[in-house]
Amino acid sequence: MTVITHLAAAAPLAAEPITRTGTGEAVQFWILAPLAVIGALGMVFAAKAVHSAICLAATMIALAVFYIAQDALFLGVVQIVVYTGAVMMLFLFVLMLVGVDSAESLRETLRGQRIAAAVVGLGFGLLFITGISHGVRKSGIAFPATGFPGRDVIGELAELIFVRYVWAFELTGALLIAATIGAMVLAHREKFGPQLGQREMSRRRFRDPEHARPTPLPTPGVYARHNAVDVPARLPDGSFEELSVSTILRHRRTRALTEAAVISVGTTPEPSETVRGESRTSEEKGSR
Repeated sequence: MTVITHLAAAAPLAAEPITRTGTGEAVQFWILAPLAVIGALGMVFAAKAVHSAICLAATMIALAVFYIAQDALFLGVVQIVVYTGAVMMLFLFVLMLVGVDSAESLRETLRGQRIAAAVVGLGFGLLFITGISHGVRKSGIAFPATGFPGRDVIGELAELIFVRYVWAFELTGALLIAATIGAMVLAHREKFGPQLGQREMSRRRFRDPEHARPTPLPTPGVYARHNAVDVPARLPDGSFEELSVSTILRHRRTRALTEAAVISVGTTPEPSETVRGESRTSEEKGSR
Protein backbone atom coordinates (compact mmCIF):
# COMPACT_ATOMS: atom_id res chain seq x y z
CA MET A 1 0.00 0.00 0.00
CA THR A 2 2.86 2.37 0.75
CA VAL A 3 4.33 1.91 -2.73
CA ILE A 4 0.93 2.44 -4.36
CA THR A 5 0.41 5.60 -2.29
CA HIS A 6 3.77 7.03 -3.36
CA LEU A 7 3.07 6.21 -7.02
CA ALA A 8 -0.34 7.84 -6.83
CA ALA A 9 1.17 10.96 -5.27
CA ALA A 10 3.93 11.14 -7.89
CA ALA A 11 1.61 10.63 -10.87
CA PRO A 12 0.28 14.24 -10.96
CA LEU A 13 3.82 15.57 -10.65
CA ALA A 14 4.99 13.43 -13.57
CA ALA A 15 2.03 14.46 -15.69
CA GLU A 16 2.55 18.17 -14.98
CA PRO A 17 4.45 19.83 -17.85
CA ILE A 18 7.71 21.60 -17.11
CA THR A 19 7.26 25.30 -17.76
CA ARG A 20 10.31 26.71 -15.98
CA THR A 21 14.01 26.17 -16.48
CA GLY A 22 16.96 26.92 -14.29
CA THR A 23 18.88 30.17 -14.53
CA GLY A 24 22.07 28.45 -15.63
CA GLU A 25 20.27 26.51 -18.36
CA ALA A 26 18.57 29.67 -19.62
CA VAL A 27 21.86 31.59 -19.71
CA GLN A 28 23.52 28.70 -21.49
CA PHE A 29 20.74 28.56 -24.08
CA TRP A 30 20.76 32.29 -24.83
CA ILE A 31 24.53 32.24 -25.28
CA LEU A 32 24.99 28.99 -27.21
CA ALA A 33 21.87 29.16 -29.38
CA PRO A 34 22.95 32.36 -31.22
CA LEU A 35 26.44 30.91 -31.61
CA ALA A 36 25.02 27.73 -33.15
CA VAL A 37 22.80 29.71 -35.53
CA ILE A 38 25.64 32.06 -36.48
CA GLY A 39 27.90 29.06 -37.11
CA ALA A 40 25.28 27.43 -39.34
CA LEU A 41 24.80 30.65 -41.32
CA GLY A 42 28.56 31.07 -41.59
CA MET A 43 28.87 27.53 -42.93
CA VAL A 44 26.39 28.36 -45.72
CA PHE A 45 27.54 31.87 -46.62
CA ALA A 46 31.31 31.66 -45.97
CA ALA A 47 33.40 32.66 -48.99
CA LYS A 48 36.20 30.21 -48.20
CA ALA A 49 35.75 26.48 -47.69
CA VAL A 50 38.09 26.49 -44.69
CA HIS A 51 35.94 29.06 -42.88
CA SER A 52 32.83 27.04 -43.72
CA ALA A 53 34.31 23.90 -42.12
CA ILE A 54 35.28 25.83 -38.97
CA CYS A 55 31.76 27.26 -38.63
CA LEU A 56 30.27 23.79 -39.00
CA ALA A 57 32.58 22.43 -36.30
CA ALA A 58 31.54 25.26 -33.94
CA THR A 59 27.87 24.46 -34.52
CA MET A 60 28.44 20.77 -33.79
CA ILE A 61 30.27 21.55 -30.54
CA ALA A 62 27.46 23.87 -29.43
CA LEU A 63 24.93 21.09 -30.06
CA ALA A 64 27.07 18.69 -28.05
CA VAL A 65 27.04 21.11 -25.10
CA PHE A 66 23.23 21.27 -25.37
CA TYR A 67 23.02 17.47 -25.22
CA ILE A 68 25.30 17.27 -22.20
CA ALA A 69 23.36 20.01 -20.39
CA GLN A 70 20.15 18.01 -20.97
CA ASP A 71 21.63 15.02 -19.09
CA ALA A 72 22.49 13.14 -22.31
CA LEU A 73 26.20 12.77 -21.62
CA PHE A 74 26.74 9.79 -23.89
CA LEU A 75 24.97 11.47 -26.80
CA GLY A 76 27.03 14.64 -26.30
CA VAL A 77 30.30 12.70 -26.28
CA VAL A 78 29.25 10.82 -29.42
CA GLN A 79 28.35 14.15 -31.03
CA ILE A 80 31.85 15.48 -30.34
CA VAL A 81 33.72 12.32 -31.29
CA VAL A 82 31.77 11.42 -34.44
CA TYR A 83 30.46 14.63 -35.95
CA THR A 84 33.12 17.06 -34.80
CA GLY A 85 35.84 14.53 -35.57
CA ALA A 86 34.43 14.03 -39.05
CA VAL A 87 34.27 17.79 -39.55
CA MET A 88 37.90 18.09 -38.53
CA MET A 89 38.75 15.41 -41.09
CA LEU A 90 36.82 17.46 -43.64
CA PHE A 91 38.80 20.49 -42.55
CA LEU A 92 42.02 18.55 -43.13
CA PHE A 93 40.92 17.48 -46.60
CA VAL A 94 40.00 21.06 -47.48
CA LEU A 95 43.40 22.33 -46.35
CA MET A 96 45.23 19.70 -48.39
CA LEU A 97 43.12 19.91 -51.54
CA VAL A 98 42.30 23.62 -51.64
CA GLY A 99 45.38 24.88 -49.80
CA VAL A 100 46.11 28.17 -48.10
CA ASP A 101 48.28 30.68 -49.91
CA SER A 102 51.41 31.35 -47.90
CA ALA A 103 51.62 34.82 -49.42
CA GLU A 104 48.56 35.94 -47.47
CA SER A 105 49.29 38.56 -44.88
CA LEU A 106 49.51 37.30 -41.31
CA ARG A 107 49.42 40.74 -39.77
CA GLU A 108 46.58 41.72 -37.50
CA THR A 109 44.25 43.86 -39.59
CA LEU A 110 41.79 44.61 -36.77
CA ARG A 111 43.10 45.92 -33.49
CA GLY A 112 42.34 43.79 -30.49
CA GLN A 113 41.00 40.80 -32.42
CA ARG A 114 43.40 38.39 -30.72
CA ILE A 115 42.36 39.57 -27.27
CA ALA A 116 38.69 39.34 -28.24
CA ALA A 117 39.24 35.85 -29.64
CA ALA A 118 40.96 34.77 -26.41
CA VAL A 119 38.10 36.15 -24.27
CA VAL A 120 35.44 34.48 -26.42
CA GLY A 121 37.35 31.19 -26.40
CA LEU A 122 37.73 31.32 -22.62
CA GLY A 123 34.02 32.01 -22.18
CA PHE A 124 33.09 29.22 -24.56
CA GLY A 125 35.39 26.84 -22.69
CA LEU A 126 33.79 27.77 -19.36
CA LEU A 127 30.35 27.10 -20.82
CA PHE A 128 31.53 23.77 -22.17
CA ILE A 129 33.01 22.70 -18.82
CA THR A 130 29.90 23.90 -16.98
CA GLY A 131 27.64 21.90 -19.29
CA ILE A 132 29.68 18.73 -18.81
CA SER A 133 29.83 19.09 -15.04
CA HIS A 134 26.09 19.81 -14.90
CA GLY A 135 25.32 16.74 -16.99
CA VAL A 136 27.55 14.46 -14.93
CA ARG A 137 26.29 15.81 -11.60
CA LYS A 138 22.57 15.86 -12.37
CA SER A 139 22.21 12.74 -14.48
CA GLY A 140 23.49 10.36 -11.82
CA ILE A 141 25.42 8.29 -14.35
CA ALA A 142 26.60 4.96 -13.07
CA PHE A 143 28.67 2.33 -14.84
CA PRO A 144 27.50 0.01 -16.15
CA ALA A 145 24.83 2.41 -17.41
CA THR A 146 21.36 0.90 -17.30
CA GLY A 147 19.10 2.82 -19.63
CA PHE A 148 16.60 -0.04 -19.43
CA PRO A 149 16.02 -2.22 -16.40
CA GLY A 150 18.59 -4.99 -16.33
CA ARG A 151 20.35 -3.95 -19.57
CA ASP A 152 23.76 -2.39 -20.08
CA VAL A 153 22.95 -0.18 -23.08
CA ILE A 154 26.42 1.31 -23.55
CA GLY A 155 28.02 -2.10 -23.12
CA GLU A 156 25.73 -3.60 -25.76
CA LEU A 157 26.55 -0.76 -28.15
CA ALA A 158 30.27 -1.28 -27.53
CA GLU A 159 29.85 -4.99 -28.19
CA LEU A 160 28.18 -4.26 -31.53
CA ILE A 161 30.91 -1.82 -32.57
CA PHE A 162 34.02 -3.61 -31.33
CA VAL A 163 32.95 -7.28 -31.50
CA ARG A 164 30.19 -7.95 -34.00
CA TYR A 165 30.95 -5.26 -36.60
CA VAL A 166 34.63 -4.71 -35.81
CA TRP A 167 35.80 -5.57 -39.34
CA ALA A 168 33.42 -3.05 -40.89
CA PHE A 169 34.80 -0.30 -38.66
CA GLU A 170 38.39 -1.36 -39.34
CA LEU A 171 37.80 -1.29 -43.10
CA THR A 172 36.19 2.14 -42.78
CA GLY A 173 39.23 3.40 -40.87
CA ALA A 174 41.57 1.93 -43.51
CA LEU A 175 39.52 3.66 -46.21
CA LEU A 176 39.86 7.00 -44.43
CA ILE A 177 43.62 6.51 -44.06
CA ALA A 178 43.93 5.65 -47.75
CA ALA A 179 41.89 8.74 -48.68
CA THR A 180 44.12 10.91 -46.48
CA ILE A 181 47.31 9.57 -48.05
CA GLY A 182 45.84 9.96 -51.54
CA ALA A 183 44.88 13.56 -50.84
CA MET A 184 48.40 14.29 -49.57
CA VAL A 185 49.96 12.74 -52.68
CA LEU A 186 47.66 14.61 -55.06
CA ALA A 187 47.97 17.95 -53.28
CA HIS A 188 51.74 17.81 -52.72
CA ARG A 189 53.75 20.02 -55.05
CA GLU A 190 57.50 20.27 -55.03
CA LYS A 191 58.81 23.82 -55.01
CA PHE A 192 62.32 24.25 -56.36
CA GLY A 193 62.60 27.88 -55.33
CA PRO A 194 61.04 30.53 -53.13
CA GLN A 195 57.55 31.70 -53.94
CA LEU A 196 57.64 34.94 -55.90
CA GLY A 197 55.51 37.88 -54.91
CA GLN A 198 54.01 40.54 -57.14
CA ARG A 199 57.08 42.79 -56.87
CA GLU A 200 59.54 40.00 -57.76
CA MET A 201 57.38 38.84 -60.68
CA SER A 202 57.17 42.39 -62.03
CA ARG A 203 60.94 42.85 -61.81
CA ARG A 204 61.59 39.53 -63.53
CA ARG A 205 59.11 40.45 -66.25
CA PHE A 206 61.06 43.57 -67.18
CA ARG A 207 64.67 42.57 -66.37
CA ASP A 208 64.96 38.85 -67.07
CA PRO A 209 65.97 38.23 -70.72
CA GLU A 210 63.98 34.99 -70.77
CA HIS A 211 60.80 36.86 -69.83
CA ALA A 212 61.54 40.13 -71.63
CA ARG A 213 57.98 40.78 -72.73
CA PRO A 214 56.22 43.29 -70.46
CA THR A 215 53.21 43.59 -72.76
CA PRO A 216 50.42 41.00 -72.84
CA LEU A 217 50.43 38.35 -75.54
CA PRO A 218 48.43 39.17 -78.69
CA THR A 219 45.16 37.39 -79.31
CA PRO A 220 44.87 34.94 -82.22
CA GLY A 221 43.72 36.26 -85.57
CA VAL A 222 44.67 39.92 -85.07
CA TYR A 223 45.51 41.58 -88.40
CA ALA A 224 44.61 38.33 -90.15
CA ARG A 225 41.70 37.18 -92.24
CA HIS A 226 40.94 34.22 -89.99
CA ASN A 227 40.07 34.46 -86.28
CA ALA A 228 40.43 30.81 -85.22
CA VAL A 229 42.26 30.12 -81.97
CA ASP A 230 44.89 28.00 -83.72
CA VAL A 231 45.83 30.72 -86.24
CA PRO A 232 48.70 32.94 -85.09
CA ALA A 233 48.25 36.68 -85.10
CA ARG A 234 49.70 38.61 -88.02
CA LEU A 235 51.85 41.57 -87.13
CA PRO A 236 51.79 44.87 -89.08
CA ASP A 237 54.91 43.85 -91.02
CA GLY A 238 53.14 40.73 -92.30
CA SER A 239 54.94 38.18 -90.11
CA PHE A 240 53.17 35.74 -87.80
CA GLU A 241 53.37 35.93 -84.01
CA GLU A 242 53.54 32.32 -82.80
CA LEU A 243 53.19 33.35 -79.15
CA SER A 244 49.58 34.35 -79.85
CA VAL A 245 48.67 30.65 -80.10
CA SER A 246 48.46 28.46 -77.03
CA THR A 247 51.46 26.23 -76.38
CA ILE A 248 49.22 23.17 -76.34
CA LEU A 249 47.79 24.02 -79.75
CA ARG A 250 51.27 24.62 -81.15
CA HIS A 251 52.44 21.23 -79.90
CA ARG A 252 49.35 19.54 -81.30
CA ARG A 253 49.87 21.21 -84.67
CA THR A 254 53.53 20.18 -84.72
CA ARG A 255 52.63 16.60 -83.86
CA ALA A 256 49.91 16.52 -86.53
CA LEU A 257 52.31 17.81 -89.19
CA THR A 258 54.94 15.29 -88.12
CA GLU A 259 52.50 12.39 -88.31
CA ALA A 260 51.25 13.56 -91.70
CA ALA A 261 54.82 13.76 -93.01
CA VAL A 262 55.62 10.29 -91.69
CA ILE A 263 52.51 8.84 -93.33
CA SER A 264 53.07 10.52 -96.70
CA VAL A 265 56.87 10.28 -96.97
CA GLY A 266 57.77 7.59 -94.49
CA THR A 267 60.49 9.66 -92.80
CA THR A 268 60.47 11.98 -89.85
CA PRO A 269 60.97 15.61 -90.95
CA GLU A 270 63.53 17.89 -89.38
CA PRO A 271 62.35 20.50 -86.84
CA SER A 272 63.08 23.30 -89.30
CA GLU A 273 60.87 21.67 -91.89
CA THR A 274 58.10 21.32 -89.33
CA VAL A 275 58.31 25.03 -88.51
CA ARG A 276 58.17 25.93 -92.20
CA GLY A 277 55.17 23.64 -92.58
CA GLU A 278 53.43 25.43 -89.69
CA SER A 279 54.08 28.81 -91.32
CA ARG A 280 52.69 27.63 -94.64
CA THR A 281 49.59 26.24 -92.89
CA SER A 282 49.09 29.54 -91.06
CA GLU A 283 49.48 31.50 -94.30
CA GLU A 284 46.93 29.29 -96.03
CA LYS A 285 44.42 29.78 -93.20
CA GLY A 286 45.10 33.50 -93.11
CA SER A 287 44.54 33.90 -96.83
CA ARG A 288 41.14 32.22 -96.71
